[in-house]
Formats: sequence, C-alpha cells, structure tokens
Amino acid sequence: MKTYKKIIYTILTVSLLLAVNNQKVMAQLHPLGMQYYSNQYLGNPAMAGMNDGISINGGHRQQWSGIPGAPTTQALTAEYGKNRVGLGLNLNNDAAGLLKRTRVAATYAYHLPLSDNQKLHFGISLGMMYERVENEMIDGDPTDGSLDRFARKENYVDGDFGMAYTSNGLTIQGAIPNLQQFIKKETNLKSVDKSTFLAAISYHWNLDPQNSASLEPKVTFRGVKGYHNIVDVGVNLGLVEDKVSIMGVYHSSKSATFGLGSTYKSFFLMGMYTTETAALRSYVNGEFELSLGYRFSKNTKK
Repeated sequence: MKTYKKIIYTILTVSLLLAVNNQKVMAQLHPLGMQYYSNQYLGNPAMAGMNDGISINGGHRQQWSGIPGAPTTQALTAEYGKNRVGLGLNLNNDAAGLLKRTRVAATYAYHLPLSDNQKLHFGISLGMMYERVENEMIDGDPTDGSLDRFARKENYVDGDFGMAYTSNGLTIQGAIPNLQQFIKKETNLKSVDKSTFLAAISYHWNLDPQNSASLEPKVTFRGVKGYHNIVDVGVNLGLVEDKVSIMGVYHSSKSATFGLGSTYKSFFLMGMYTTETAALRSYVNGEFELSLGYRFSKNTKK
C-alpha cells in the first residue's frame, strides 16, 4: 500500500508543479464538452482504450450561430483496447473566419494493473497539425504576400503525454498536450488559445445497490496559453443504469456547460450548451455541441 500511496502522491505533485509553472498564461480555451465525461481520451491520451473493444466518438460544436465566419469545431476519435494495451486515433478540425486548422494524432496507451482494483495508465500521442487559409472567402487582395507565406508554412509535428490512476470509482489524471511547445517554450506555433496542461480528479459513486443511479463529481484544472489558468467544477448524474446522463460544469472563466445524453444499446447521443463568458455574453450567444458514440463490444467499467 505504501508503494501505491507514493504513486498517487507523485501524480498529484507533478500536476501541481505543472500548474505553478503555467500561472502566467493570459486567452481563453473552451474544450469540447464531451472531454469531461463521455470521451476523456480527447483531453488525455492515457484514457485511450481503457475498456476492451472498439469505440468511435464524434462531435460537432457551433459557436456564435448566425455570425459569418463563426468558429466551428469537429472531432472524431477511435479507440481499441485489449490485454492492457490501448490504441487511439484522434482527428480534430477547427475553423474560424478564413483560418482552418486540422490535427491528426495516433495514440499508444498502456494500462498497468497494480492490484484487483487499482491501475496506472500511461499514454503518448504523435500528431501533425495543418493550417490553411480559405482563399475563396478572402474579401481583399488574394495576392497579398502574407497569405503566400502562410500557405508555404510547414506542417507542425507534435506530441501529447498523459497519465492516470484509477481505483474503484476514483480517477486522478494529468496530461501535457503540445509537448514540443512545453519543452522548448518557443515553437513555430504562435497562436494563443491552446491548452498547456490538464489535471483532474473525479469519483464515481453508485447511489443505490442496484446501480440504477450514479453520481460523478469532477474538478479539472487547465492551463491555457495567453490566459490565466481555468478551474472546471462539474458533476454527472447517471440514471436508469447510466442509460440517461445529465451533466453540468462551471468554468472559472464565468461560463457553464450543460448536457443531456442517452444510451441505447451500443449508441450514445448527447447534446450540450455552453454559455458565453461574462465579457462576451452581451454580444453573442453561447456554444451548441452534439456528440455521438458507438461501441462495437460491451465495455466493462475499469
């Protein structure tokens, strides 16, 4: 037991050090809502393939509907887990105005049993990001030299690392996305609004002996390039043996995410709405998100 306690303390210490190291970041990041509960692989490569079998998840988010060039995000993930090994593929596409950014990453994860109920999870991803300008949307001089220089930019290769500890209903996790940026501090990727670290702790409770209802509170601490760190406090309520889920997350950026989801056989569908931050609430509406998942085999909760 002393060894297990040391592992837990190490994870917490690493997460705390990462948080302190990134206190000076200053723009806002709104991750996809499904990252918090239904598809944690989006935020941490160590969560890939935690359950045996194949699962596919996709999501679409629309911000500021009705405004030309408003940001949109699409994500698609595929996971496979067997014999302690997890494999994953993560495709993410962002569009805002003229700029489109696409990232593809492949993931390897290993889930190490420590005892009957305890596991340590490690994951690493290698990805490539491609940025481009939609020339057909340009209202100006398409021969501008800055557009040509942007088009000739090299694709950005990077990686992510994550780890997690699970014991019964407890999950403690930490992740470092954009490893090249974290190690070198200065890269050719100059954009703000990027995640710099993630640390989270959650606990899944069964509320009755028949497991027909469950409750999972979660606290997440995120670093954002160009903005101060963000704390997310959320809870997910599962009903009818987790076939119905109701979630809510409050963000310290003064916004909140609400979601309602349902599972039917191997399908999972959830709709979410995120209120806009206080600074923008008077000018634009919030963000709508729809996610869909499918499991090819019955998963067992680890």
